Amino acid sequence: MRASRLLSTLLLLQARGRLTAQQLADELEVSVRTVYRDMESLAAAGVPLYGDSGHDGGYRLVDGYRTRLTGLTRDEAQALFLTGLPGAAADLGLGTVLATAQLKLLAALPDELRDRAGALRQRFHLDTSGWYAAADPTPHLAAVVEAVWHQHRVRIRYRRWKAPQEVTRTLTPYGVVLKAGRWYLVAGQPESVHTYRVSQILRIRVLEDHFDRPPGFDLAAHWACYLDEFDARRYQGEAVLRLSPEILRRLPDLMEPALVRAARDSAGPPGPDGRVQVVIPIESVTHAAGTVLRLGADAEVLAPAELRALIAQTVTALAETYRGAPGPT
Repeated sequence: MRASRLLSTLLLLQARGRLTAQQLADELEVSVRTVYRDMESLAAAGVPLYGDSGHDGGYRLVDGYRTRLTGLTRDEAQALFLTGLPGAAADLGLGTVLATAQLKLLAALPDELRDRAGALRQRFHLDTSGWYAAADPTPHLAAVVEAVWHQHRVRIRYRRWKAPQEVTRTLTPYGVVLKAGRWYLVAGQPESVHTYRVSQILRIRVLEDHFDRPPGFDLAAHWACYLDEFDARRYQGEAVLRLSPEILRRLPDLMEPALVRAARDSAGPPGPDGRVQVVIPIESVTHAAGTVLRLGADAEVLAPAELRALIAQTVTALAETYRGAPGPT
């Protein structure tokens, strides 16, 4: 642990120039007293350090000195694939490894590129979590990742939406995917590959049973196909709507992208009142009712009749609820 911290200290000074003891302590999450002891150890090991006192003081390396200890370890090289996803790296237990890898990379860059890399990090940040959903609790993610990485089968107790809700499965884990802040396990069963939400894993046991990955299996390509097939399975019908120009413009804020694309692709010419007729895919009448009600009076259902009737029934019930004074509290 201390050797790693000393190396991080050296790389920080090489990458950023002069740093105070307090700045180093903040970066390394240690006390200032620990920084002083580390500086004494580095000096005793022959590292050419200068310590300047005063308001503008701090520690710096002799001009021109560069450590050659910038080679990445295997874990650090893997973590660099997650440099734009610090939250994901932390979920996978690679937060500290990623920080060390970034320091080594910065230390190896010439001054001009190092400054540009720092500027990019301050100007661009990738956040994959959704706006209106809390992050899933994933207590078994570490075990899932271990099994994926070392190619060991797992036995899980899993909670699903249909009966029986709790099932036990023995899986061959091919990979994990982060989608909109949620982790999914892509795993094989005999003759098929399925997707499991990691937060719905109730128990997991990593087995000693080792497996070989299928030749040519591409996780990203499989996931893209899975999303296409998922949409095809869940959209079982269509609804015809009349939308005002204003609500048509605001659809991206109110509907998922597949429905927005369908609405815009099918939009006909405006009628006398400016409204346009569109066709959108729906999962079910009940699910579609919630989606259409979100659009308010700017949308009218023309078909199917069951959806139109459900909307009318819901609106009538709402009117009854809000008629008169509020009820007792």
